[in-house]
Amino acid sequence: MEIQKTALYEYHKSLGAKFVPFAGYHMPAQYTSGIIEEHKLTRTKAGLFDVSHMGQLFIEDHPDLIIELEKIIPIDLKNIKLNQSKYSFLTNENGGIYDDLIVTKIEEGFIIILNAACKENDYKIIKDALGSKFKLSLNKDLSLIALQGPKAAEILEHLIKGVSSLKFMNGNNFFYNENKIYITRSGYTGEDGFEISLSNKIVEPLAKILVSNGAQPIGLGARDTLRLEAGLCLYGHDINETTTPIEANLKWAISKRRIEEGGFLGYNKIKANINGELSRLRVGIKPLGKIIAREGTKIFSQDENEIGSITSGTFGPSINGSIAMGYLKYNFTKPGTKIFLEVRGKKYEASVTKLPFYKKNYVR
Repeated sequence: MEIQKTALYEYHKSLGAKFVPFAGYHMPAQYTSGIIEEHKLTRTKAGLFDVSHMGQLFIEDHPDLIIELEKIIPIDLKNIKLNQSKYSFLTNENGGIYDDLIVTKIEEGFIIILNAACKENDYKIIKDALGSKFKLSLNKDLSLIALQGPKAAEILEHLIKGVSSLKFMNGNNFFYNENKIYITRSGYTGEDGFEISLSNKIVEPLAKILVSNGAQPIGLGARDTLRLEAGLCLYGHDINETTTPIEANLKWAISKRRIEEGGFLGYNKIKANINGELSRLRVGIKPLGKIIAREGTKIFSQDENEIGSITSGTFGPSINGSIAMGYLKYNFTKPGTKIFLEVRGKKYEASVTKLPFYKKNYVR
């Protein structure tokens, strides 16, 4: 299959981006300043991310839509407000996660943002579940960019009046040069910021003016270190079809009404997890010293029994130290528990810690 390019590919190239193949796309991993500098600029000023590889699924409103969607997505869609966004999942019969996603209620129905590697499969799952009476479209004429950081609101408000009044996980329609665009106050860095859905035809001019007004182009490398410091999951690594939302420590993302009433795929397993049938849990892990524990690193107890594994690990520039997340047997998940990580045949001390590693700065 031919590797795809986003509408900003040539612009990334002109900025000296180093590309990597990711989810079937040529994506910028970093620019000339490097990952650590890009990370710090996002935390202190504003970073601009191209996330156009992600899926933007539109589902047209229908009297039965919410009833059918709630069978596969465990949030309270009946009470979601207009232009409100919710983080959720597409679950399977065993309570596992096909994908994690963002659902936004709009006047015309719903927008669902899907992970790039999962979007075609997600589309098929949702279409099969909903049936032929619902209209779905995976829009490939739209780009998605994210402006993140403490200066994001100031930079964007200068160009598009009214965006700074949006609250976290809420959006609305705006106009840029007479073009209708949709902006939500959301992101994947732990910082305040916005995600902007707009036509492929106007994304490059907007990206250029955002950069000229102070935003720094940021690649996938810093996107990963930023989200890990914020304790956010990466699909295919920290969560997948074999992990339930409860095991992933994401119970907060399932609406209270849905926990009580059920009626969605995997409910029996998820409810059993909530009621105490839980053998493992995703936790934060802080290695002692400078050792970096990458995905797949085995975790051991003090008496040398294997008790879990790392799913994400890196150096956290904002906290100037090594950080990781992983799954541990439930009895070992209390913060402060001493554990050992096996890296290149040697065992290094670490401890279980609360997530996130870095305080989130969302505007509520």
